[in-house]
Amino acid sequence: MRTVVSLMALVVLAGCGSSRYSSDAAVGRFAPSPVLFATGPIQKACLADGRREASHSRCGCVQAVADQKLSWSEQRTGAKLFRDPHRLQEMRQSDNASDNAFWSTWKAFGQSAAAACSRT
Repeated sequence: MRTVVSLMALVVLAGCGSSRYSSDAAVGRFAPSPVLFATGPIQKACLADGRREASHSRCGCVQAVADQKLSWSEQRTGAKLFRDPHRLQEMRQSDNASDNAFWSTWKAFGQSAAAACSRT
C-alpha cells in the first residue's frame, strides 16, 4: 500500500518531463524554454519529504504546475498527503465521491508535473 503511494509521489517528483530546450526550426537553433518555479505548500512538503529526487528547483517546478492545475484547497490537502501517504491510498480506494474526485485531480496533476519537471 505504501509502495503505491510512494510511486505516485515519485511520479510527481521524478517523472517530470520534457527537455529544457526546444528546437526552433525556423532559425535552426535551440531556444531555452521557460523554467517553471513557484513556492507554496506543495513545494514545502516536497522539500520536507526528504526524497533523493527532491531538489529546490524540482519542487519549485512541481509547485508551479500545482498552481496551474490545483485549487488552493487541493494544494493544502495534497501537501498533507506527503506526510501521510496512507491517507492518499485510502482516498484512491474510497467509495466517497469527494475522495474519488480528489484522487482523479491529484493523478492528473502528477502526470502534468511529471511532463513539465523531469529535467529540473
